[in-house]
Amino acid sequence: QVQLLESGGGSVQAGGSLRLSCAASGYSARSICMAWFRQAPGKERERVAVRSNLGVTRYADSVKGRFTISTDNAKNTLYLQMDSLKPEDTAMYYCAADPRWVDSCTNRQKDDFDYWGQGTQVTVSS
Repeated sequence: QVQLLESGGGSVQAGGSLRLSCAASGYSARSICMAWFRQAPGKERERVAVRSNLGVTRYADSVKGRFTISTDNAKNTLYLQMDSLKPEDTAMYYCAADPRWVDSCTNRQKDDFDYWGQGTQVTVSS
């Protein structure tokens, strides 16, 4: 079983940066399909970035060039580096993982992930 614990959220002004962390246990963060999602009030949960076990990454159009998903193998942790933040990035951010998805990891959406963290709030003010 995979357990996920996010941290690193907070409040920042537009143009600033934050780095979210997702500490994984039960599986190696490097070896399974992992993703970051976000959900703003009144909106659907959307996938922000995904990373396959082969290191293939994919980003939502709204964050391309600003966000970077990565792993630290020694710490078994998934990161989301968020730069040039905008007020529309304000949301609860969730880490998700699922060891089932290997070849199709980057096609998977929220209903395909079985393991979730508790979420961390990101607030960007203008």
